[in-house]
Amino acid sequence: ISLSAVLEDTVNQLSILGKIMPVSLQAHPDISSQLDAERNMEAALSARSEGKGHPAKLEKPVLNKKLKLLQQIQELIGSLTTSNRLVDQSMRQNPLTKDNLQKIQDDRHFCEEVLSDVHKEMLQRHNFQSLLNAVKMQKEKKLGLQRTIIKEEQGRRKIKQLQKQLQDIKKEKELEIQQRNEMIAHLKDQLQEMKAKSNMEGKYVKKNAENQVHQNQQHCQILEQKLKEEVETLKRKVDEEVRSHVGIEEYLKKHQTMLEEKVEFWMDKYDKDVEAKQHELNTLKSSKANDLERLQELTRKYTEYERVVVEDRIEKEKERRKREQEEIELKSAVKLQSWWRGTMVVKQIGPFSKKKKKGGKKGKKGKKGKK
Repeated sequence: ISLSAVLEDTVNQLSILGKIMPVSLQAHPDISSQLDAERNMEAALSARSEGKGHPAKLEKPVLNKKLKLLQQIQELIGSLTTSNRLVDQSMRQNPLTKDNLQKIQDDRHFCEEVLSDVHKEMLQRHNFQSLLNAVKMQKEKKLGLQRTIIKEEQGRRKIKQLQKQLQDIKKEKELEIQQRNEMIAHLKDQLQEMKAKSNMEGKYVKKNAENQVHQNQQHCQILEQKLKEEVETLKRKVDEEVRSHVGIEEYLKKHQTMLEEKVEFWMDKYDKDVEAKQHELNTLKSSKANDLERLQELTRKYTEYERVVVEDRIEKEKERRKREQEEIELKSAVKLQSWWRGTMVVKQIGPFSKKKKKGGKKGKKGKKGKK
């Protein structure tokens, strides 16, 4: 049996199975997917007829691929048979369940699409990559479902753990509430004790305040009596001060009259003294002017005398320096003459040179001749 024929028969059976299902429980596929399935069926039939007309053109690798594909299809059919058994069992238990029928319809539709794509790919490209891709996608979906299940289990464990923690926290809070209720009861007892104590203290404070008020009243009465006595004493002192004030006032009036007379005397004396001092001041001013003129004259004379004295001192200084210079020159000339005379004596020059003897020279010559 050719592999394409097997695929075509399988697709036809799945299509017929989908059409013979009850209308009330049948799933309603899309019109586009149904048209695609019909087109795939027509293409598969045409490819099958072409393959039957030219069997010699098939190569050995293609046959090997088709055999492998046939084995995979048989395995897929076996898995579908197993799933159908499980579905039949569930249908027997609850045959009118809509979810079971929907699951059967989805599986049938998936198998129909996969086998149709494989059949088309076998006729066009001579391989079954779409089947491998479908199997891979199903494995990935299964792995994703397993991951979801694992996450769900982890979430349930986490929820159980959190529920346990919540129970522990609830117990702790209940224990804490119980302790706080006990503390509230204890504080209420203390409050009652404090109220009783405060009532007793209030009574004590009230009595103490009444006693203090009574003592203050007595003290104020005593103080009032003392103040009255002080007022009487001050009144007597005021009378005495008034009498003394009158006497002092009379004395001061008399003294004021005497002082006014003295003031008039001193005013007259002041005027006379001012006139005398003014006359004396004028005299001093005139004498000051005369003294100033005399001072200026003396200053002028002093300046002239000073100039003459300075000129005389300058002349004397010049003469003194001239004499000193002459003495220095004289001493230098004497020293120079003494040095020169000593030099002439030592070197025997000038008048201090040695005189030659004439006889002596002749005798020497005679001696030389004798020799």
